[in-house]
Amino acid sequence: MSNAIPAPRVLSGIQPTADSFHLGNYLGAVRQWVAMQDDHDAFYCIVDLHGITVDFEPAVLRDRTRRAAAQLLAAGIDPERSTLFVQSHVAEHAQLGWVLGCITGFGEASRMTQFKDKTVKGGAERATVGLFTYPVLMAGDIMLYQADRVPVGGDQRQHLELTRDLAGRFNSRFGTTFRVPEPYIVKETAKILDLQTPEKQMSKSLAGPGCLFLLDKPSVNAKKIRSAVTDSGHDVRFDEANKPGISNLLTIYAALTSTSVADLEQKYEGRGYGDLKKDLADVVVDFVTPFRQHTLALLNDPAELDRVLAEGASHARDVAGPTLAAVYDRVGFIPAR
Repeated sequence: MSNAIPAPRVLSGIQPTADSFHLGNYLGAVRQWVAMQDDHDAFYCIVDLHGITVDFEPAVLRDRTRRAAAQLLAAGIDPERSTLFVQSHVAEHAQLGWVLGCITGFGEASRMTQFKDKTVKGGAERATVGLFTYPVLMAGDIMLYQADRVPVGGDQRQHLELTRDLAGRFNSRFGTTFRVPEPYIVKETAKILDLQTPEKQMSKSLAGPGCLFLLDKPSVNAKKIRSAVTDSGHDVRFDEANKPGISNLLTIYAALTSTSVADLEQKYEGRGYGDLKKDLADVVVDFVTPFRQHTLALLNDPAELDRVLAEGASHARDVAGPTLAAVYDRVGFIPAR
């Protein structure tokens, strides 16, 4: 009989809402997912149900879902060490989401700040009910797998607090059913800013010359680095307040080479911005070239990619099924025969 302590379970997901990951996605999240495979029971989900809460085209969604899977595999997610699957392949997500929606207060859901942020331009009257309730579905994503930990950034902490509240509420009313997950804060996560507007975080929504998309041709990303905005003066120094452009380039350089910013400052002492940009462009090309090649190779074999996702979904259902069965029993549903 083994006395080994099981690894803590971690759950995270990414939306298939762009043709390519950008460098901020990789350094801020995906790279940490890869590392967590070493000491966690990891479940990684492409959340296509969340992807239809905003305007979408079916063919584009299907393509982007496969693209997201291929990029995760190219980044180092290993199906032998973690469970990689597509959210809509596991029906229990939507089923649990409905139950949780029925114990979530309308006012509670109304306080979710991301809904407010995403409806600033179009107005709440044009938003879908799905967009309004997607934090509840997100809570179900986490609770379904009895996750111990959830990697969170600042924009997701409120949603994790809702998850914790709903897990505690269900347990209190219907009996202990769910683990109450803890936030997993990754230390020293690189915050990557836009190359042209370094006061803003790199984002696909900006989608201009300041965003480094990993599936773009390497030469395109090299040109974006060489064209990045810089700051007054000539010294290469990390100073977020007075030198946001150079500080962002140093952050990217340090993250991709596992070098300290202090060492880079010393390396470029007495040298100009042009030298830093030229060298960083080479570093970025060295990173994106094999990543892009691996991703495109995976996309060229969709049958194998779908096989990997089907295996992941099968394992995910093995975990999700008993959780949902317990939920249905405790809320009083008659079991299907």
